Amino acid sequence: MTVTIEFQRLPGTEDIPLPRYQTAGAAGMDLHAAVVERLAISPGTWQLVPCGCRVAIPEGYEGQVRPRSGLAVKHGVTVLNAPGTVDSDYRGELKVTLINHGTAPFVVERGARIAQLLICPVARADIRESERLEETARAEGGWGHTGT
Repeated sequence: MTVTIEFQRLPGTEDIPLPRYQTAGAAGMDLHAAVVERLAISPGTWQLVPCGCRVAIPEGYEGQVRPRSGLAVKHGVTVLNAPGTVDSDYRGELKVTLINHGTAPFVVERGARIAQLLICPVARADIRESERLEETARAEGGWGHTGT
């Protein structure tokens, strides 16, 4: 399935690549840091990192901002609210909240690939209040109820 997604560069970010797929089979497009100068994220802290572009996601879809596995494995850096959601009616700058779970400061360089954006269909629910819900075999079991 293919859907057209429009991106708009923000002024002063002409050197920052627009989100793009790195391989033919990639599910997510890489998002790049549009920091003006190097940004250090200390261990145990997080920073909001601008991407230098805005996006128009069609109604019926969302953008999911997810971590890059290489940053997680090599540096302990991930997306704080993963997956972050970009709604179809949002038109502000794309930004990613990175958190450093590693043991050393992590430096974000201008143009670095910092996260990935997946475009996913969204189902809207009709909400209906009910006096009773259909019972299931699981019932209220949760939080490890099936064992280890």
